[in-house]
Amino acid sequence: MKIVKLPFRIAYSLIVGALLLLLLSNVWVVFTTQDKVVSDIKQLPQGGVALVLGTSKRVQSGEPNPYFQFRMEAAAALYKQGVARHIILSGDNATKYYNEPQDMQNALVALGVPKEATTLDYAGLRTLDSIIRCKEIFGQDEVIIVTQKFHSYRALYISNFYQMKAVAYVAENVSMERSFQVLFREVLARPKAILDLYILGKKPSHMGEPEELSAKK
Repeated sequence: MKIVKLPFRIAYSLIVGALLLLLLSNVWVVFTTQDKVVSDIKQLPQGGVALVLGTSKRVQSGEPNPYFQFRMEAAAALYKQGVARHIILSGDNATKYYNEPQDMQNALVALGVPKEATTLDYAGLRTLDSIIRCKEIFGQDEVIIVTQKFHSYRALYISNFYQMKAVAYVAENVSMERSFQVLFREVLARPKAILDLYILGKKPSHMGEPEELSAKK
């Protein structure tokens, strides 16, 4: 009887251990970064550089993606109020038909942000790629990250690992009924970020030569 129960005990212990690791990872990522998450634009210094993390312009149904819309509105507000003198738009450019950075630039121009105040990063395939490239390719050690609050903790955690002086300006969130799947994925992404940074030593898929922001020229 004991021999029969042993596999179940092992499976139970593994499940409990995995859930505990998941919980502790999330608590750690949030706890170590929450003091750098800002929702009041008046708390931010003037004249910095903003990094907008990419997302699709539309959801799978073809409807406008509210995450995209709210990030663009937040980035435009930073520029118009003098908080950000320049904006890096970092996202996926998987094919000529899917181009997050270009979609973001188009949206910001429509919101009144000059095209020359933006720089497109086509190789921001993941949050980790966007953060590292912001520092190594675009030379920014201090940056204002623009994304939703739930995502800002992981972005800041990666920034802290690379010793960047980053704060996150949170874009408006999306209602819970529309964001459950995204939030669930984020819960899983936080322990993966720890694994990527401390165990696997993950680097961006694409690097390249350093680039100078037009605002610095």
